[in-house]
This record gives sequence, C-alpha cells and structure tokens, in this order.
Amino acid sequence: MPFRTSGEVTYHVFDSLSVGVHHAVFTRLGGVSPEPWASLNLGGTVGDDRERVAENRHRALAALGCDPLTVYDVWQVHGTDVAVAGAPRPPEAPHAQADVILTDRAGVTLLMRFADCVPVLLYDPVRRVVGLAHAGWMGTVKAAVRVAVEAMQSRYRSKPADILAAIGPSIGPDHYEIGADVVVQVKQAFGPAAADFLHAQDGHTFFDLWAANRKHLEDAGVRQVELSGLCTACHTEHWFSHRAEKGRTGRFGALITLA
Repeated sequence: MPFRTSGEVTYHVFDSLSVGVHHAVFTRLGGVSPEPWASLNLGGTVGDDRERVAENRHRALAALGCDPLTVYDVWQVHGTDVAVAGAPRPPEAPHAQADVILTDRAGVTLLMRFADCVPVLLYDPVRRVVGLAHAGWMGTVKAAVRVAVEAMQSRYRSKPADILAAIGPSIGPDHYEIGADVVVQVKQAFGPAAADFLHAQDGHTFFDLWAANRKHLEDAGVRQVELSGLCTACHTEHWFSHRAEKGRTGRFGALITLA
C-alpha cells in the first residue's frame, strides 16, 4: 500500500524503497497546527507557532522511529547546491543553504519540506548512499536531480544504474500553469525535449514537473524511477499546496535514512 499510518500520522511510501532504507513523504494529517496550516505542518517560516511545528516534527519522526537528534535538514533556496551530511545538524547550528542532501551515514536522517515542489528520494543500495532533492520549476530548470546523481558519483563512486529514484507527491501537470518567462527558461533548459513537458490549453501553458525530472534522472543514467503520481493541488485534504491554497498553507516533510 502507498500509504501507512502510525498513530495519527499518515505518510506515503514507495515500493522500490522497501528494503535498505526508512523513508516517508508525510501527508498533512496527524499534527497539532490549526488552519491554515492544519495539521502536520513542518514549515517554520510560514507563520505557524514554533512550538506546534516542533511537536509536528516530533510526531513525524516518531512515526518512523527516528531520533530528532539524527536529523540533517537545510534551508531550501531553489538552487542546486549539495550538502553532504557527515553527521546530524546540531540543533543550534545554522542551516546550510542547499536543495540536495546526501549521506552514507546510517545515523543521519535527511529531511526536507515541500508544498508543491517535487521531492526526489535517491538510494544507492550498492554504495549505501541516500539523498533528497527539492525541485520546483527553478530546480527543475537547473537540473537539481541530475546534480544530485552526479554528486553521488563523484563523492561516493555511485553508478547511476544502481540508483533507485522516487518522485514524490507534488503539483501535477494538470495544475501547474506557468507564465511566458518560465516557458522561455524551460525551452532553453531542455531544447526540443521541452515540448514533452509543456502543454498548452485554452491559451494557458502547463509544465509537467514529473516528466521533466524523470528525464533529468534518465539522462544522468538512472534506470529505476518510481513516480507517486499524486498531485498536491488536486488533493489538499492530504497535502499542502502553495498554488491551490494561494500561499496560505504549511509544508509537508520528506525523509530518508539508511536502515
């Protein structure tokens, strides 16, 4: 089943990541935050009370049996910088600015936050390396997931054909309308292949982030890509969606750690 529940917390899992790692893409269910962040909001910069966010974080981690002191998280900035987590981030330490996190340490839990952007979970079972990538339209145009795969190669000697990739819940191609300026950047980034990801309807253009990130992964040599196919904007009962909720919403978490 793609969804599991622990206590009141419900989360999405991938079949391809069923062995060797613990992972989750958390829904918005099972937390303590009120509207508009109801209820498992992990975003600390969206107006929610800090103590509620801390309790939500505790509940999410507890659902997978992860110690909060094992977490390494980052300040996501829609770029391609890579953070290599050799140890958990101490609670008092500032966040690194990055949109890719990698580790080969079993005692480190990688955590990121989302509300329409694409979470991509990576696992190399041969070299025993895990990664998380964050890709909105900017991260997709900049090929954040391809950068992540290349970093796994250079840092850990991963072979792309060994890497398992999972594309998590995010805004789907039926809801992600983009403006003319973004269309230009997508065409510049992908060339003729952009036609596969840009769909025009009634004078509007929609961007398929799922297909674009799959292409980046496959171009990097990854052959095993699992897609959740869950649209955050279609299902705000389960997911936070910045676009569908007009910016007044929370952030759901995605995590991965070596088992």
